Amino acid sequence: MTNITRRPAGMRAFLVIWFGQLISMLGSGMTRFALTIWAWQETQSATALALVAFFSFAPMVILSPVAGALVDRWPRKLVMMASDLAAGLSTVVLLILYSTGNLEIWHLYVAGAFAATFESFQFPAYSAAITTMVDKSQYARTSGMIGMADAASGILTPALAGLLLVVIGINGVMVIDIVTFVFAIGALLFVHIPQPEPSAAEDEKPSSLWRDSFFGFRHIFQRPSLLGLQLVFLGVNLASPLAFTLLPPFVLTRTDDNSVALGIVQATLSVGGLAGGLLISAWGGPKQRIHGVLTGMIVSGLFGIAVIGLGRTLPLWVVGAFVTFVAMQVVNASNQAIWQSKIPPHLQGRVFSVRRMIAQISAPLAVLLAGPLADRVFEPAMMPGGILAGIFGGLVGTGPGAGMALIFVFMGIFTSIVGLIGYLVAAVRRVEELIPDHTPDVVEQALG
Repeated sequence: MTNITRRPAGMRAFLVIWFGQLISMLGSGMTRFALTIWAWQETQSATALALVAFFSFAPMVILSPVAGALVDRWPRKLVMMASDLAAGLSTVVLLILYSTGNLEIWHLYVAGAFAATFESFQFPAYSAAITTMVDKSQYARTSGMIGMADAASGILTPALAGLLLVVIGINGVMVIDIVTFVFAIGALLFVHIPQPEPSAAEDEKPSSLWRDSFFGFRHIFQRPSLLGLQLVFLGVNLASPLAFTLLPPFVLTRTDDNSVALGIVQATLSVGGLAGGLLISAWGGPKQRIHGVLTGMIVSGLFGIAVIGLGRTLPLWVVGAFVTFVAMQVVNASNQAIWQSKIPPHLQGRVFSVRRMIAQISAPLAVLLAGPLADRVFEPAMMPGGILAGIFGGLVGTGPGAGMALIFVFMGIFTSIVGLIGYLVAAVRRVEELIPDHTPDVVEQALG
């Protein structure tokens, strides 16, 4: 009888959670797509859409240290359920407002910020939970599956939402989203997630929430290899968002506003992500994870991002987009496996949240810089007779779109240089040798 009622654990439990989150992402993606269309129809303002994105992202960065500290204090399973529940409640409120004719654009800002506040708990809780559920040899594979789920939702949600909007409208799409949240929470209820025991040192010296919020910074800054690894990602997260923010105007400018071409390129990004997720899930990644990180960056920069800029036709853009996102899945999965192996489970909430903050803090800056750099600097400079046209015109052409093409080339080269620098810095290149894997014997040492 005990065997029948025992909840799934280990890799089986991960697969149950993974499937629940996949279904939830599909629902959330469809609601996001539907409300984006509604917001554009209501405002005709790109700034309004940018503000929705900002309010849906900023709280995750700002609150990460506090969220990580709380994740290490609370049961990870309950934290993940609360995150899903909060996102579901925000959709319920938006559904009520839309159904009664009271929905306004600022409601999306508030709902996005509310959901993002709880989502700041989701990443460290999810990552830390996986560490306690599966064997170390499965870390890269599980990361690949998470990336694959994200890519699959990126491929499916636009088509599904577009069809369902015609059939059941925005109301129906949001109802489906709410059902998917219930499904994700039910999956979490169904499985067992081990909760790591705190070390003896932590039991004897309980810390304040304020001190715990800064613990991740201290832990990473005291370990040059981990700090260097994350600074590598800081550089890449400056280059990649800056380039891909310009993908829609770049493709539309160079194809005379061909929305079909843009759709194909954007779909290819998700297809590449799906293929990369499948690859890393089946392969498990290189034995030395750092090669997956740094070589993947070099490949994505030179043979992905730069190729998009050099290309003047759809086939080359598709190749560049596909290679970029295949390589970045290998990069992200390999990096996640390193951190899951090196950080003791009972510290991962605090450390992973700060790790994410360090890596992503440059992304909002990149998004803000992309438009002015293109409109005021590179596009004028690459017009016939422009100051850069004579130097780079033979590489990317001149005229509309050439300036953005040159940005893609520069950001691709920059991404590859960041990967090469990682190889040149011994602390980064040897991170897996210099930082011991977490074991019961080194937990006390890991407290720093």
